[in-house]
Amino acid sequence: MNQRINCLLKITLPAVLVFFSLLSSVKITAQGNLLVTPRRVVFDGVKKSEELNLANIGKDSATYVISFIQIRMRQDGSFEKITTPDPEQNFADKNLRYFPRTVTLAPGEAQSVKVQLTKTNNLAPGEYRSHLYFRAIPNGKPLGEPEPETDSVLSVKLVPVFGISIPVIIRLGESNASVNISDVQFQIQKDSVQAVNITFNRTGNMSVYGDVAVDYISEQGKTTRVGNVKGLAVYTPNTTRQFHLLLDKVPGIDYHSGKLHVVYADQSAKAVKLAEQEVALK
Repeated sequence: MNQRINCLLKITLPAVLVFFSLLSSVKITAQGNLLVTPRRVVFDGVKKSEELNLANIGKDSATYVISFIQIRMRQDGSFEKITTPDPEQNFADKNLRYFPRTVTLAPGEAQSVKVQLTKTNNLAPGEYRSHLYFRAIPNGKPLGEPEPETDSVLSVKLVPVFGISIPVIIRLGESNASVNISDVQFQIQKDSVQAVNITFNRTGNMSVYGDVAVDYISEQGKTTRVGNVKGLAVYTPNTTRQFHLLLDKVPGIDYHSGKLHVVYADQSAKAVKLAEQEVALK
């Protein structure tokens, strides 16, 4: 008599990474049931440490393993994990330490994680970047839950693994980074959805980071905000980033006339302009 085989194969899906391009003005990054604030860390002066706050907003306890990963930004703003830096890219993880390395949070509980700068005396001037990654550990099968009955030789259980990452940047020396905007193109997509394509061009020794605002200016000179994105970065060593922004639906605006005014500004209280460009609508 054939022996019955009952196997369970667990397949872990690729981790889902979250970055700092399309987030709210509040400096919080969220994925799944985890909130992390601030959403980026920059060591560029006398500061030697930073505290991150992790909060579990879910209904179940959760455990997160913390590690550094290395990331390449593609020209379209998407990301991919790498192990070897690209030319003119420098990793920061060897000059950083953090603790704790594992965090377990009950529902509604919060805990801080400390990140410290270390051993930077021999670093050459420039920018160094790695990403701190918080990976959720899937909960095991609850105690007492029976094994599933199956007649198949092999059954598959998909276990999604959620994660969130934030950039940690070290900057040494003077920055000569600058950015300009080119190739602003307005388009009307399906269902009459308006959008604008923007190319950001970065030069210099460090990355740039700021907010994008798009205003519609009518032929009579009336200005209306129709697009706004917080926290858009162009990381080294990239020299260009192409960005696609859906515009708000605002009654009374005729996108067949007037113009669009695009501003890229830093996140200081004065919102200093880093770049701007206009495009006439026809």
